[in-house]
Amino acid sequence: MVRSVLSIWSWLVLGALVLIFTPIVAVVRLVTMPFDKGAYAAGYVFRKLTPIHSALSPLWKFSTSGSLPDDMRRPYVAVANHESFVDILLISHLPTEFKWLSKAEIMRIPVLGWMMRLARDIPLERGDTTSGRAALDQARERLDTNVSVMIFPEGTRSRTGEMRKFRAGAFKLAIEGQHPILPMAVHGTRDCLRKSDWRLGRARAEVRVLEPIPTEGLTENDLPELREKVRAAIEQGRQDLRDEHGYVPPVIGEAEAAAAEAADAARSGSTRDSD
Repeated sequence: MVRSVLSIWSWLVLGALVLIFTPIVAVVRLVTMPFDKGAYAAGYVFRKLTPIHSALSPLWKFSTSGSLPDDMRRPYVAVANHESFVDILLISHLPTEFKWLSKAEIMRIPVLGWMMRLARDIPLERGDTTSGRAALDQARERLDTNVSVMIFPEGTRSRTGEMRKFRAGAFKLAIEGQHPILPMAVHGTRDCLRKSDWRLGRARAEVRVLEPIPTEGLTENDLPELREKVRAAIEQGRQDLRDEHGYVPPVIGEAEAAAAEAADAARSGSTRDSD
């Protein structure tokens, strides 16, 4: 009962903040549009609602660690493991701006979706190859305006708690533009919000910024090695966080886990190498 009441409170706070921030973000976008083609300022203001929300949410304790590069407008292709919708709220505590590749259905939510479009986040239809290509084209455009992009290379979150295979899109993007990759490890957000459950969980979550990985001189032939190098770095960072915070694996049977993973893969469809 207490959990349900606190969850309702947290959702109401989030909704109220979205309503409050939308006109602010719209004004910032309008004022800065002539000289800020990448909508860096509008996006930066938009993300500021997340630390306010977490401060008002009694169930969550968020923290960040590691150091962002001094030259974040270089820009970077940022990648992280994906545990929950709450990953977005956690990573947005970092004092910088990314343009997010986000599921298109989220960007169709009234008010929230409008603000994401004002911030020039990038919609992606899962299972649609054409949408995947268009999303990568938009990501290139954002990078060309010296704004970093944020991608979850797993595509969707795992039911088992283990990292899924990384897709190629983020690494193609980085190699083509010779942009460095900024890996991040996320831990704890799975317990903040379980898949298919509206109620929030009491949890501590942390995002750790890892060392950037350069791509200068790499070609598409180097993509598999780069992908595995980045995945290994994130896996190690995630394991370090698990060791520090403690980790309890999700209670899920092998057959149930296999069926859930197969269903997720089927829903992802033909975008497996596009996002």
